[in-house]
Amino acid sequence: MRALILLLLVAVTACVTSPTGRRQLILVSNSQMMELGATSFTQMKKELPPAKDAKVVAYVNCVARNVTSVMPPNNWEVQVFEDKNINAFALPGGKIGVFTGLLKAAVNQDQLAAVIGHEVAHVIANHSAERVSEGMAAQGIQAVSGVDPQIFGIATNVFFLLPHSRAQESEADVLGLDYMAKAGFDPRQAPVLWENMAKASSGDKPPEILSTHPSDTTRIRGLTARLNTAMPLYEQARAAGKKPSC
Repeated sequence: MRALILLLLVAVTACVTSPTGRRQLILVSNSQMMELGATSFTQMKKELPPAKDAKVVAYVNCVARNVTSVMPPNNWEVQVFEDKNINAFALPGGKIGVFTGLLKAAVNQDQLAAVIGHEVAHVIANHSAERVSEGMAAQGIQAVSGVDPQIFGIATNVFFLLPHSRAQESEADVLGLDYMAKAGFDPRQAPVLWENMAKASSGDKPPEILSTHPSDTTRIRGLTARLNTAMPLYEQARAAGKKPSC
């Protein structure tokens, strides 16, 4: 009962809504998250080597600059890392990291824009703050519930944190698709990108219910369905002269 009361109090006092209208639990401030983002980015730049190819760096920066141009003014810092992993990320405080290995799957500027749009959407939608807050709430509830910590941890992951993480990924897909379209990148390339990602993935994947990401099939289906909204945005952008050539 005490755990339930605590959860209700937290839900009432700290709930906000994301850009898509999804309710979120936010217990940390923007300034705290920006500080965490800056610290993490600085650490990564110390640990990972920068990309060697100046053309690759200019190309990634061009795509990132165009995608972020449709968002509220922000001085986004972009770093390209020499790393074979197929990955990219964005952090609170306007930080974007792209691994050179990503270009094996994102084979053109539109597909790269889909990735950058998706990662930046995580920042715009405060997903990092939401995950930190959910972890804080889960720890607090466990402390007063008396439930075995191991059992509580497993249940929290499967029934609370993982579903929310998948919801965040799907939300970033939707927002990122709109961002890239508004910047003049072809949103039809986003489902193709994730097909490439699926082919590039190696090893067995966990069942979707135990994964932090939607399955490839679910993600591609969702992006394809969203094209009805994204394509008009793309056409409007192109008509307005937004024709990136990176």
